[in-house]
Amino acid sequence: MIYIRSILFYLGEALSTIPFFIVSLFALMFKPTTRSRMIAGWAKFVTWWLRVTCGLSHETEGMGNIPQTPCVFACAHSSTWETITTQTFLPPLAWVLKKELLSIPVFGLGLRATGPIAIDRSDSKNALDQVIDQGIEKFEENRYVLIFPEGTRAPWGSPGNYKKGAAKLAIAANRPIVPVAHNAGKYWSKDSFWIKSGKIRCIIGEPISVEGKTDTELTREIREWIVSQGLYD
Repeated sequence: MIYIRSILFYLGEALSTIPFFIVSLFALMFKPTTRSRMIAGWAKFVTWWLRVTCGLSHETEGMGNIPQTPCVFACAHSSTWETITTQTFLPPLAWVLKKELLSIPVFGLGLRATGPIAIDRSDSKNALDQVIDQGIEKFEENRYVLIFPEGTRAPWGSPGNYKKGAAKLAIAANRPIVPVAHNAGKYWSKDSFWIKSGKIRCIIGEPISVEGKTDTELTREIREWIVSQGLYD
């Protein structure tokens, strides 16, 4: 049954990119925050479809910890889930992603319309400069920035090495960092095509101040908080 349910999910997700592309083009007429909310409609559909087909839902704790003004979200990365569903409960986002995703037919064009921070991960020095420069621009648009410090999806239960991009951007822009922990990889793993049923637990932490801290200290604090939530067990 898990195989049929997963295939149905992926089929619906793929077909939904066609109307998503049309909405994305229409959204270009609006300001970035409005555009983000419009395009997040696709994420809401996919999240609903995931629950209907695969029986995978989520619960979110700590919504009251989200600042009223834009900040940096530093999110654990063990699944595809967080790249989609975070758009449904977080404020208008610009997230950091690898530029290769923009080359995917149809989906990439729609993704480009969201105004992400697309980086070349093979050029780590310039990529970091892009994160900082474009991240500050997103803050000026009144958008929040979502970064996956691990850079790529890590196997569930084994958090990866955290890079300093989130901390460096937060320090440069003098914005707090809000850590986000979850156990999505337990149900929708990077190592399997098949999606398990269940309820993902997602926890939004209290804002972490950048005052008087180095990027190394901040990065360590983010990782320690996410791991301490016990969602890797």
